[in-house]
Formats: sequence, C-alpha cells, structure tokens
Amino acid sequence: MTVHIGAKPGEIAETVLLPGDPYRARWAAETFLDSPRLVNEVRGMLGFTGTWRGHPVTIHGSGMGMPSLSIYANELIRDYGAQTLIRIGSAGALQHHVNVRDIVLAQACTTLGSPSRSIFRELAFAPVADFGLLAAAHAAAIAKGIATHVGGIYSSDTFYDERQDLSDQLQRHGTLAVEMEAAELYSLAARYNRRALAVLTISDHILREDALPSADRERSFGDMVEIALTAAFA
Repeated sequence: MTVHIGAKPGEIAETVLLPGDPYRARWAAETFLDSPRLVNEVRGMLGFTGTWRGHPVTIHGSGMGMPSLSIYANELIRDYGAQTLIRIGSAGALQHHVNVRDIVLAQACTTLGSPSRSIFRELAFAPVADFGLLAAAHAAAIAKGIATHVGGIYSSDTFYDERQDLSDQLQRHGTLAVEMEAAELYSLAARYNRRALAVLTISDHILREDALPSADRERSFGDMVEIALTAAFA
C-alpha cells in the first residue's frame, strides 16, 4: 500500500491503462477485462485489475492534470513495478485536419510546466513516447479503420486557458491537440526507464464549435481502449 493506492502487493499488473476519470476506469475494466476486481478506491480514485486475452492489466484513474497523474504514476512505478503505462483520455483538436472522433497518438509533448520542471530547471526537456508502443498503436488503429494522427501535442496545466497567442503559436507549429497529463507521464517514464504512450480521442475542437455527442462517447472511447490494449501486448 502507498499513501494514495490501497492495492496489496501483486494486485497491480505490469501493464496499466490510465484514464483520468475513475468512473471511466470502472467502465473500461468492466467492458474490456475478464474478471476485473477493484484493487483501489482510496480518495475515490478507482483501480481495477483483470485480464485481457490472458494478459494481466490494471486500469487505474489518474485524476485531472499533471500533478494528480504524477502522484499515481510515481507510486505505480516505484511501489508496484508498473512497466507499461498508457494514458487513455480525451483531447481538444488544434488543427483543422484533425476531427472529432479521430485518434491522436502523442509522439512528443510540449508543456509550459509540470511537476518535473523542478528537476529540469532551465532545461527544456522534450518528453516522447515509447516508439514500440507508438508503432503498435498506429498499426492497431489503422487496422480498425480509424482516422489516426501521430505527432506533437500540448499538455496544459490550465483548463480555462485565456492565452490565445499561445494557442496560435501551437497551431502554427503543427501541434495536433491539447490535453492535461501526457507530458508528465512521458517524463516519468524516461526517468524510470518505463514504456509510456498517450492514446487520445478527440472529443472537441478548439478551432470550431464541434464536440463529440454524449451518445457517441462510449463507442469512440472504446476504440481508444482497444488500441491501447492491442499496443501494450503487440
């Protein structure tokens, strides 16, 4: 047990999927895993462990933002031995050719700041995905016939961002989408020599009034989970 995770030794798998929402963790575990069992509910952050095609998998909520994810990812890695960590979540599109329902695979992350910034200080460290996971996820998405984009994303530390000048520069430099966690996950994976990837569903568009209808979210998010699981065990 740790301060934030109540799982017993051996109850966390080496492969962990990390949705931000603990209730999405429950939905994904009950939908995709065989015999999922609740292994954590400390502070309402739910974690479940089961199997997918015979492979042990944990699906654990990470909360909103990089500070929250950093807590759970650190403990999952250091105290429970997680080796492969895949963020599954939603993102806002920053390019016109990226559409709602599309999948974005984050090759690299840009951020103004994260919990790791205190370590890097003046260094502009460039956190990137594990290439093996990235390539496998891309192949899985293409095989499913899903519109998929690979490239840089922006991990923001603010949800209600009023920096239009920043958004303009991100768009100008080809940033595909914005979310709030991946940069810290990739930094931790680099620090501890683990594999990490962010598989993101575009749920809304920053440049136009377009958002994924609630009725379509389950199907679209399901595609994302299947891609992540396939990539983890390719």
